[in-house]
Amino acid sequence: MKKNRVVVTGMGIVSCFGNDVELFYDSLLAGKSGAAPITNFPIEQFNTHFAAMVQPFDPEPYIDKKQARRVDRNILFSMVAGKKALEHAGFALDTLTGINKERAGVVIGSGMGGMEAFVDGAVTLHEKGPKRVSPFFVPYILTNMGGAILAQDLGFMGPNYSISTACATSNYCIIAAANHIRSGEVDLMVCGGSEASIIPITVAGFNACKALSQRNDDPIRASRPWDKDRDGFVLGEGCGVLVLESLEHALARGAPILAEYLGGSTSCDAHHITEPRPDGLGIALCLNKALVDAGVSEDEVNYINAHATSTPAGDMAEVNALKRVFTNPSKIVMNSTKSMLGHCLGAAGGVEAIATIQAMRRGVVHPNLNLENPEEGLEFQIPTKATELQIEVALSNSFGFGGHNATVAFKKYR
Repeated sequence: MKKNRVVVTGMGIVSCFGNDVELFYDSLLAGKSGAAPITNFPIEQFNTHFAAMVQPFDPEPYIDKKQARRVDRNILFSMVAGKKALEHAGFALDTLTGINKERAGVVIGSGMGGMEAFVDGAVTLHEKGPKRVSPFFVPYILTNMGGAILAQDLGFMGPNYSISTACATSNYCIIAAANHIRSGEVDLMVCGGSEASIIPITVAGFNACKALSQRNDDPIRASRPWDKDRDGFVLGEGCGVLVLESLEHALARGAPILAEYLGGSTSCDAHHITEPRPDGLGIALCLNKALVDAGVSEDEVNYINAHATSTPAGDMAEVNALKRVFTNPSKIVMNSTKSMLGHCLGAAGGVEAIATIQAMRRGVVHPNLNLENPEEGLEFQIPTKATELQIEVALSNSFGFGGHNATVAFKKYR
């Protein structure tokens, strides 16, 4: 069956470097780190004292003040990034001229959902009793609610749901959204992932499973993908959203075409609840399927935005899987955006898709921070400073607890 071509026409970001796509990528090219001491709650009793926070964050003018005070930050991030992505795509939010709202949808997911709202509700129940629990408790903890309220504000009546596959969430959402367009069901989709995760229970939980770096004396050097001295990831948060359109729809309205979505795929390691499969078979399956779906061969890929979280087990498991698929890794440039942003969990794939597309548009890939003592057998080109590169085909990988794998492929639109 013939598939509609899918293009990216808008991008929206909420990040530790602010909420502007160009400034966000400027910060990455400059090699800045978002890691800093946590200041929004007492941290002395925790093993990890730092994170890459979205702070300060002002959701105006993208959400009503009263609603902004009420909803979970995870929802706020989705609202701001989603609306900014549509503005970036050339739409006026007050009219949305050029969109058939019955053929426009939203797929924005979250790995953890409204964690702050959940904790607040649990504390209220414990301290004040069941009658004091907010009537908004259930709606605002749900992973689908950011996309639902965004669609309510926009009037989009097409497909609307969230996918939650831990740290692979955003890529799953991008793939699903693109497939709605490919099939001809819709003209336009807003898609990606959101996470507002830097609260006490999350830090405590990740510390308990020994996932976070404890380099408290030097947070900027804590996220160090592929470095032998890595000791865990840096917790991040934020939101990355793409506007996808059918090529026909984008051309008809004279849209700015930022990149072409070629395809993507998913798989499951079927191995462990947190650890990656050591033989890389699940990731390799995902990569091979993504190449087939994208209609490209492995020798056409010359850039990979890796998952690479800076964990002892995960980094080289991904490299080993990639080397199952790519027979000449030395010709491929690879980096990890998480070396600067930390790990944005369910938002990671959306944020990193934006970094990938910006690298393609600018012709410059960002550095990989803190690679001072590289693991043996990397073989890929890993830049330690901003490096010019004319990207032919780019892959962006995201893998999540539970063994969820997802890869998306982009190229310049021609």
